[in-house]
Amino acid sequence: MRAHQAAHPTAHELPAELPIRPLEGPVNLDIAVPGSKSITNRAMICGALANGPVTLHGALAADDTHFMTEGLRKLGFNVQVDAATGRVRIEGQGGKIPAAGAELFVGNAGTAMRFLSAFVCLGHGRFRLDGTARMRERPIQDLLDGLQGIGVRARCEANNGCPPVIVEADGLPGGVVQVDGGRSSQYISALLMVAPYAKTSMTIEVTGEFVSRPYVELTLRTMTDFGLLTATDGERRYAPTHGIAYRPGVYAVEGDATAASYFLAAAAILGGRVCVTNLRADSPQGDVHFAEILGRMGCHVRTGFLAGGRGIEVSRDPKTKLQAVSVDLNDMPDVAQTLAAVALFADGASHFINIGNLRIKETDRLKALAQELTRLGAKVDEGTDELEITPGPPKDAAVETYDDHRMAMALALVGLGRPGVTIKNPACVAKTYPGYFQDLEKLRGV
Repeated sequence: MRAHQAAHPTAHELPAELPIRPLEGPVNLDIAVPGSKSITNRAMICGALANGPVTLHGALAADDTHFMTEGLRKLGFNVQVDAATGRVRIEGQGGKIPAAGAELFVGNAGTAMRFLSAFVCLGHGRFRLDGTARMRERPIQDLLDGLQGIGVRARCEANNGCPPVIVEADGLPGGVVQVDGGRSSQYISALLMVAPYAKTSMTIEVTGEFVSRPYVELTLRTMTDFGLLTATDGERRYAPTHGIAYRPGVYAVEGDATAASYFLAAAAILGGRVCVTNLRADSPQGDVHFAEILGRMGCHVRTGFLAGGRGIEVSRDPKTKLQAVSVDLNDMPDVAQTLAAVALFADGASHFINIGNLRIKETDRLKALAQELTRLGAKVDEGTDELEITPGPPKDAAVETYDDHRMAMALALVGLGRPGVTIKNPACVAKTYPGYFQDLEKLRGV
């Protein structure tokens, strides 16, 4: 067992193809997952804007947070990172950007691209933000339209609605910013976090559809934790307090709810129990509600029984069949792949709706899921913004991951429940969870 564990090193040392060894028998695991990527990158923005030093504890150390860190450093901020302990120290500059222009590279980190595109508007000079080939296909025009509407000189270099982004900054004007919420809530979050430092008060109005709204609530909660209140008028109009700086100090980052979904799903697939110990059921992270879906599928869910109200536990008696589920995932699209893996072990067809924004993630996740689940033997009906998954006779397959961390992590769960699954390019998990395959081995009791 020790030899097998050693065969699953951290992400950047993984082989090009990783066979997943099935796990026999029910599981029994308590695990603390890495810090939330969503909270870490929000807290880093708020920390850089604070009026003094901010220390984060439990921050995620992964590719996405690395690109945020490097972006802030190139903008002139002093950011010190201890990846081993999850400690990050940022010298906040009270709303000022030290660098008079910069070239930023954010890889394929969507939060870094969108948050920093709004963030640099506070500065003075020319800022260019670029990323990988896939990032250059991911839309950002809705955010730039909102900024242009209040006088910011921001544009897409290729005039195609996607990065690279050019911002000719001269401070952030205030006013009413209208932004379409139908593609990504990250545009709204990006504007909210910088709004207190605009030249005059700023109000953000959300138009069109409003996807992934819990992530906006997460942003507002993070801003509140840093001492900044936001007035709201319904669910589409936000007016952050103007002229008040984020406060310095110490901030704790809780566990990542999306990362937790993989281990809770393992209990559903394999039977037994898994408890995520560093996450609260009342967390502002929308994906915390994933456990409730597993409850609808026949699992038992227990929450808040550890100190401080932490603890989310999912268990299933192996004699109890998993039931198919129909669910609207508009508020938690990032768990769609995890739930798709569970659906392969359910009794009947599962149906997911309102997941069209998955097409502009690290890959077109709807198309990718349809292709790879079919390769694994399922019958998949792919709609514009929905999927229907019917389990079929299992097939051996080396599945593609499309350089998408969530494809790799979710499809590895299938390999735990049945033989013949190999993950291509498993190293892509480094984006948000470099030690994922090591932690997955903990399900074996090693």
